[in-house]
Amino acid sequence: MSPELISVGALLVMFVVGTVLPINIGILAFVASFTIGTASLGLTEEEIFEGFPVGLFITIVGVTYLFAIARRNGTVDLLVAAGVRLVRGRVSLIPWVLFLLAGALTALGTFTPAAVAILVPIAMNFAFRYGINPLMTGMLVISGAHAGAFSPLAVSGALVLGMVRDTDLSVAPATLFFASFAVNVLLSVITFAALRNRTLPPVAEEESGDGATASARLTWHQGLTLASLAVLVVGALGFQLEIGVLALAAGAVLALLDTRRQEKAVDGISWHTLLLVAGMMTYIAMLEHAGIIDKISEHAAGFGTPLVVALLLCFTVAVTSAFASSTAILTAIIPIAVPLLLSSHLNAAGLIAALAVSTTIVDVSPFSTNGALVLSNVRGVDRGRFYRQIIGYTCGIVGFGPMVAWGALVLPWS
Repeated sequence: MSPELISVGALLVMFVVGTVLPINIGILAFVASFTIGTASLGLTEEEIFEGFPVGLFITIVGVTYLFAIARRNGTVDLLVAAGVRLVRGRVSLIPWVLFLLAGALTALGTFTPAAVAILVPIAMNFAFRYGINPLMTGMLVISGAHAGAFSPLAVSGALVLGMVRDTDLSVAPATLFFASFAVNVLLSVITFAALRNRTLPPVAEEESGDGATASARLTWHQGLTLASLAVLVVGALGFQLEIGVLALAAGAVLALLDTRRQEKAVDGISWHTLLLVAGMMTYIAMLEHAGIIDKISEHAAGFGTPLVVALLLCFTVAVTSAFASSTAILTAIIPIAVPLLLSSHLNAAGLIAALAVSTTIVDVSPFSTNGALVLSNVRGVDRGRFYRQIIGYTCGIVGFGPMVAWGALVLPWS
């Protein structure tokens, strides 16, 4: 049996077992990484585990730790209350405010995971406080971040436009941006309509410390926490500093100044999510290192007529990006698509935009940074059940999103 079939088959088995049985899929992924990497792919231990997502690990630890502290001293309650006042009590509008805010941040140059990391903890606490569906709220934040992710100022937009600029193809920046924005708005409208009236059964949650809640009077602990959050935003967005390290530093200072209340703040770090995401991303990085991902994409590119190949490429990048880095997938797939565009009647702007959209919209997956942040910050629900709901939502996006992108951006101008 070929290494490609073995590795993909193991991935499917892990996915089924980890979803059906009460075992963390990250554990299975770590075991599979070592076993398949050494026995089937001929990799060394260093090559297998060099894909461990250190940056994502630091980000999730830092953000969840800082917001656990903010929740324990009542600062998050203040932010949620301020958001409700902003929309004059119409809490159903808050998810859309977060959508637009996330889109504005990424369109102005914020890396998508950084914008999501800043907004998701507040969004999840809002959903918990007011009984709004946390899945819908978290997904709108992620979709908002994706909606602005392909502006000429954004990281992903600059990457795609730069790669296309080195070829004989031409893609207008406005076409790429508005195509991504429109598809994400459409998906968000469908998500909002389908999930806004659905709720998850609540579960008991530990008290967040000494019962601090939002009050009319701002305490000095809350003021310092708000200042720390402001420093986090300015440092991450204005100076491109590592958001996880900033969050850990801010959390450490706040904990040292409030040791009695923050002694157990480390319990707020989502260790379950960290294990899940780190294991799966290590496995996928190993497959990328061995060239398995590239071979899958190349097989798709060599099948059928140009229109069919375009659709297969959209589905291929959607499936692989649900488990791997969207930036890496974009970097790999565009060079594969260029020969197809140069030798066919397909519209270059349409296919490039469709591939960009198909690659990023699946970052709602719990195995991606954005989906993992939603899973790690959710409150008041059973995490196992919520994980399965995210998986179900991701499967829907993987099955529906590429078809929408292809039908709207490729087919009409073919």
